[in-house]
Amino acid sequence: MTAHNRRRTAEGPEIPWRGPAREGKAAQNLMGLNSLPAYDFHSPRVFVAGALAAGTETALGSASGHYLRNVLRLREGAEVLAFNGKDGEWLAVLSGTSKRSTLTMQKQTRPQTEARDLHYLFAPLKHERLDYMVQKAIEMGASRLQPVLTRHTQVKRVNVERMRANAIEAAEQCGVLNVADISEPMTLARAIAARKPDRLLVFCDEEAEVNNPIEALADARPSPTAMLPLTMSSPNELQSIAVLVGPEGGFAEDERAALMKLPNTVRLSLGPRILRADTAAVAALALVQAMLGDWR
Repeated sequence: MTAHNRRRTAEGPEIPWRGPAREGKAAQNLMGLNSLPAYDFHSPRVFVAGALAAGTETALGSASGHYLRNVLRLREGAEVLAFNGKDGEWLAVLSGTSKRSTLTMQKQTRPQTEARDLHYLFAPLKHERLDYMVQKAIEMGASRLQPVLTRHTQVKRVNVERMRANAIEAAEQCGVLNVADISEPMTLARAIAARKPDRLLVFCDEEAEVNNPIEALADARPSPTAMLPLTMSSPNELQSIAVLVGPEGGFAEDERAALMKLPNTVRLSLGPRILRADTAAVAALALVQAMLGDWR
């Protein structure tokens, strides 16, 4: 079932596409780990706030309780997968009533993994498109979402709690163990000042001189002989990266000039066509993950 056909109904949770299976040496990622563990996308999966350990009992929030009890119509004793972004994923047993449901942890099904250090900075969008963008950024591996206010930003107010709810739902549906940080909006100037110099900044700009994004990102790959701040202990070591997508009106000239003066920065074109900001999010994150991230 593709992402376009996913839905949450009484028939069960949506089942995202997992991609082709990896075999042999190709199954080992850059951090020296084994292939991805088998995900159980057929069991209901929910985020919980409490600590998870064998035998612990955790109360479900009203939304999760309603989903399990009234939408999926699960009964006492049903098995559910639970995660909290810190203690891995656990097989749990549902108990309680429809108004106050609890989960009792049985055994860990997947250990906690370290979040990819990938920040996604973006000019805020209107409701439905922002919802879509948040969900896709989580699926693409972003560990932090930062709304950034630029000169041409059309939406100035952001519902951070709605963003957080969408991020959690995307993590629930796609087997993600980590819960991304959702930050309050800040101006572009503040975002630039807050960035650490060793974090590679990839800012998407339709006026970039290098039209081929693959070539632009290839030049940003770390090398043991490169000068700081790109020096890494291994060319395969994952970098700390921030991806910035501006408003649909583009960056103002002074904003573009300020970004281009920053060290450790890549100015990235997303090809010959003009993309909407939510589409640009998926395109940019896919390129970065493929060239510099954990898709390699």
